[in-house]
Amino acid sequence: MSQTLNLLTDIPGIRVGHATDLALGSGVTAVLFDAPAVAAVQIGGGAPGTRDTDLLRAEMTVERVDAIVLSGGSTFGLDAAGGVQAALREDGRGIRFGGINIPLAPQAILFDLLNGGNKDWGRFSPYRDLGYAAARAAAAGEFALGSVGAGTGATTATVKGGLGSASGVTARGHRVAAIVAVNAVGSPLVGEGPCFWAAPFEQGAEFGGLGLPQHFGAEDLRPRLKGSAGTATTIGLVVTDAALTKAQARRLAIMADDGLARAILPAHAPTDGDTVFATATGAVPLGDPVAALTLLGHTATQVMARAVARAVFSATTLPWPNAQPCWQDRFGERNKA
Repeated sequence: MSQTLNLLTDIPGIRVGHATDLALGSGVTAVLFDAPAVAAVQIGGGAPGTRDTDLLRAEMTVERVDAIVLSGGSTFGLDAAGGVQAALREDGRGIRFGGINIPLAPQAILFDLLNGGNKDWGRFSPYRDLGYAAARAAAAGEFALGSVGAGTGATTATVKGGLGSASGVTARGHRVAAIVAVNAVGSPLVGEGPCFWAAPFEQGAEFGGLGLPQHFGAEDLRPRLKGSAGTATTIGLVVTDAALTKAQARRLAIMADDGLARAILPAHAPTDGDTVFATATGAVPLGDPVAALTLLGHTATQVMARAVARAVFSATTLPWPNAQPCWQDRFGERNKA
């Protein structure tokens, strides 16, 4: 079994679409499942913004969802799921109640309202339309990383954030992949240099191949925090082709959430709303429920950490005065071979 794109779409049956509005300085990313997928969620941040996450708890009746939505816009961005839901309903998707299709598209948002762009949108926010556009743009295969979709207005404590993805295969042959929008209170970089905290997990040179510094000092480990309180949150999704129950998917989400803590320092802060979904397409039997799930979580931790670094490595500085510089602008030239 070989991965082809190092993206979430390496899992068969997954489509990803972005809607990016540079004038707004924000956007939406929609992940659509060709068939409803078992889903769960882990909320590790202190200031989350979500829609329909209660139904993902293990004791709740609904087991499967049609899509997962990641968006900027803070609570205004929660309108995006309505746009994705509208597109899915047009396609005849959803649970059928009394002759009506009700698609399920749980969502998490990040705060990008103070990061530039024109947020004077009038009475209604643009996020429902952006959600619809993202759903209509969803496709299998390659999709853009960096300052696109939900990562458009994302920032971190040190460099521009963005949208990232990575994939891997467990020792038992299950596929696992992650997608993440990185808008953290903390920093993905070691100190003031170009190296990523996620460097031990890097595959090839997917985010520069720099490794870790040879030595760590107190200056490298001191807190680097975003200056504006409440302007944060990293949101993401890990998907596997294994057959999981909701409870098993919840454990996978918890372990994938550890990938944020291995790639961002600090993570899960009081003003982060860090949220990680986990979904399972069920195409491949799980096997041993303890050993195989442990391996899934081991790989999920790594692909999430890699996706965080790829998000930052791929980001571009937005075309606004005083916009936060991206990694490439700060470090790209000095690290070219």
